[in-house]
Amino acid sequence: MSNEKHCGYAALIGRPNVGKSTLLNHLLGQKLSITSRKPQTTRHRLLGIKTIDDSQIIYVDTPGLHQQKGNAMNRYLNRAATSSLVGVDVIVWLVEALRWTKEDSYVLKTLAETDAPIILGVNKVDKIANKTSLLPYLQEMANKWDFIEIFPISARKGDNLVELETKITSLLPVSPPFYPEDQLTDRTERFLCSEIVREKLVRRLGAELPYRLTVQTEHFSPDKDLTRISAIIWVEHHGQKVIIIGKKGQGLKAVGEEARHDIEMMLGHQVYLQLWVKIKQGWCDDERALQQLGYFED
Repeated sequence: MSNEKHCGYAALIGRPNVGKSTLLNHLLGQKLSITSRKPQTTRHRLLGIKTIDDSQIIYVDTPGLHQQKGNAMNRYLNRAATSSLVGVDVIVWLVEALRWTKEDSYVLKTLAETDAPIILGVNKVDKIANKTSLLPYLQEMANKWDFIEIFPISARKGDNLVELETKITSLLPVSPPFYPEDQLTDRTERFLCSEIVREKLVRRLGAELPYRLTVQTEHFSPDKDLTRISAIIWVEHHGQKVIIIGKKGQGLKAVGEEARHDIEMMLGHQVYLQLWVKIKQGWCDDERALQQLGYFED
């Protein structure tokens, strides 16, 4: 690469649960975006800023693009993902090795409306025992679009990510950095605390409930040695509240302990965390309620 300094935006796009947030965290070298095995864990556009050798890549992590548009939350997730494509310098589209779904077709249709160069990342190759079986799939993908380049990668293990990032950087405009070199994201610590609590809930709960809850940090009082945080876990009805709290409050206590540990790691000092579970009926399909709970496009 030349001595010219590059800076720009690289959007990470793909269907739900294809590994975008895992990829972001590995590229940044630290955890920023929450992850789980459940689809639609990512709900917000999130910038991950990486400054290397005075060049700066501003990764844009996005919710998974999906065809289901049944309620206001689903529509918000798609709007947040598609609006993140506007004005970016390069798009990294993630698909899963040896898999092609209707959701992938939907993403391809969406990407056809953009002008940015597209790199294809074929993720989860670490799960493929016979790597020669990848070759026909890679050829099939190459026929779908005129990609700048195709990279077989493992976001989880970090395979081929140095090469991917080198290519991304080369496609960014020549420019001084937009952000200070020590800045990691555009999001506040208050927001990140809410996301950490939600991650612990999503990982612990069954299939349906994670999509019917959200977390809102109500109070965030930082201090040098102790930060006091209180957050509300919003659900849609009483039965969900009972499940989260658990027998004798043990479920909520476990979530609080796991979240507090991660928040302390992020902030670098002690945290006092209080969690409350409250009911807001129908919030998932109420545009106004979504906005009140922080779901709005920037």
